[in-house]
Amino acid sequence: METIINKENLAYRKAARRVKELKGFYGNLTSYCLVIPFLAALNLLTAPEYLWFLWPMLGWGMGIAAHAMNTFGIGKTWEEKKIKELMEEDRRNVKTL
Repeated sequence: METIINKENLAYRKAARRVKELKGFYGNLTSYCLVIPFLAALNLLTAPEYLWFLWPMLGWGMGIAAHAMNTFGIGKTWEEKKIKELMEEDRRNVKTL
């Protein structure tokens, strides 16, 4: 009975952590989608000869791309596989002692 409760608790914590990651990413993306058009409009109204808003757009955009890869892609699967691999290695080491 206790094992089932522990597994449910672990699954809940994992799901809660995932929701927090998704919320962080979507919050970042929403901010980007609101702030960059404002900066573009401000730039075009005040100094259209130099498009300075492109710099924050590119910099922040690269940050969002990295955040997306970490949240949805490359980082997650690699991380989880590595954790499982290390845990399995620890189990084997304990059995040999």
